[in-house]
Amino acid sequence: MRVHRGICAKLQGGFLKRWWAAVAVGALMIIAAAILAAVFPKLVDVLMNREIALRDGGRTFNWWRKPPVTPRLNVYIYNVTNADEFLNDGEKPALVELGPYVYLQQWEKVELKFNDNDTLTYKMKKVYNFAPELSAGSEEDLVVVPNVPMLSATSQSKYAARFLRLAMASIMDILRIKPFVEVSIGQLLWGYEDPLLKLAKDVVPKEQKLPYDQFGLLYGKNGTMPDLFTIYTGQEDIGKYGILDNYNGKRNLGHWTTSECDSIAGTDGSIFPPRITKDTVLKIFDKDLCRALPLVFKEEVITPGRIPGYRFVPAKDAFASPSRLESQQCFCPAGPPCAPEGTFNVSLCQYDSPVLLSFPHFYLGDPTLREAVTGISPPVERDHQFYLDVLPMMGTALRAKARIQINLAVSQVRDIKQVASFPDIVFPIIWFEDGIDELPEEMRNLMKMAVDVPPIARAAVSGTLAAIGAIVLIGALFFLVRAAKRQEKLHLSNPLPSNATASKTGQLNPAFQNPSDSK
Repeated sequence: MRVHRGICAKLQGGFLKRWWAAVAVGALMIIAAAILAAVFPKLVDVLMNREIALRDGGRTFNWWRKPPVTPRLNVYIYNVTNADEFLNDGEKPALVELGPYVYLQQWEKVELKFNDNDTLTYKMKKVYNFAPELSAGSEEDLVVVPNVPMLSATSQSKYAARFLRLAMASIMDILRIKPFVEVSIGQLLWGYEDPLLKLAKDVVPKEQKLPYDQFGLLYGKNGTMPDLFTIYTGQEDIGKYGILDNYNGKRNLGHWTTSECDSIAGTDGSIFPPRITKDTVLKIFDKDLCRALPLVFKEEVITPGRIPGYRFVPAKDAFASPSRLESQQCFCPAGPPCAPEGTFNVSLCQYDSPVLLSFPHFYLGDPTLREAVTGISPPVERDHQFYLDVLPMMGTALRAKARIQINLAVSQVRDIKQVASFPDIVFPIIWFEDGIDELPEEMRNLMKMAVDVPPIARAAVSGTLAAIGAIVLIGALFFLVRAAKRQEKLHLSNPLPSNATASKTGQLNPAFQNPSDSK
């Protein structure tokens, strides 16, 4: 027992204290590595939140304000080839899809103002430039399409007094207005003088006048910026990053019957709150959609630059009819008849013109819509689906194809001879594909770094710290054990140190003294 107590005393001696300190340091380094590995993602989140929040002069802010991309708008028009036979003989409309007619865009947010409640107000400026080298034809190409101003007026008059319908028929006769017009691609998109709109400008009371005197499907959208958007910057709450606070000072559209349907709570589609999961529902608000469009996760994708992303697409019931999905009843405030399956009525946002939106070729729509005409091929998901690829950890759009078709819901009105033979039909006019195929290299490199570097840095820093700690700990324990064994050998090799010392000094143990000597 004395031997073991002696060993312990030696091990606790000053000359071994440094090894006990080394053991403590090694253990602390291993614990620190474990803690660092656990909190590292939180540290990355904090740094990333600060980087992506919209701050004046920040890199993310500058990219958002004036995106270094060139979005491309592809336009496809349905040219009517048998207008007379359709009106006179009751044939199905025969359509030929023309396009694409390509426009390269420049986007910029202007008139920016930071507000006190973590929001930012701006106007969106878009400039469209025709790209003949990328297009299938010229802006001067002629097409025959439904006369939207006329057919909108006749459809709206269906439930008016009969004498008003007869008067309208007489006016159209005098002005020689017909249900179909032949116009150039440029006129159809950017505007042409319409006699009915011109007449309305002169005779309609001031408070009921339309804000335009020409008709074009994109009339007034090239370079103009009348609408005010206010979004959250994410500086105080990253969970609201990019989400609209109000549109033209309003938080609701004022069209739909429930607050959820009427809400503008969505983003412009370029940025979303970060840390998106597969269960997240993204919402994109566009005034021309007349609502926030919900997008749901579809699949994981690899985008240009080898950047992994999540693909989101419209929910399959986004344009469902109320007869199939009760929750869609909010989008039919006037009650039946409501928009058919796969279409969405935006007439309340289009001055009561009976405009229905759908996906191209009536993708996800009632097959009878496409079968009512000839010349439209069956929809193909790859070519006609609306999709958006995002970087989930940052909420940034990587690639997008926003595809929407414009249709006119035409009603038969027997008192107006010009459309007396026109059946009730959803007439397809045009569809758009708007989006980007890839981000610039500088942005791709930053996104790639954001994806690849944090896991590598986490593994490198915590792994290195743990490895060094393990080496120090194991080394210190090795030397402690080695020192303990050496001390043990020393004590076992000389178990009677007191007798040995006495013999050296000439003294004998009393047990071995001669008895006579004691006397």
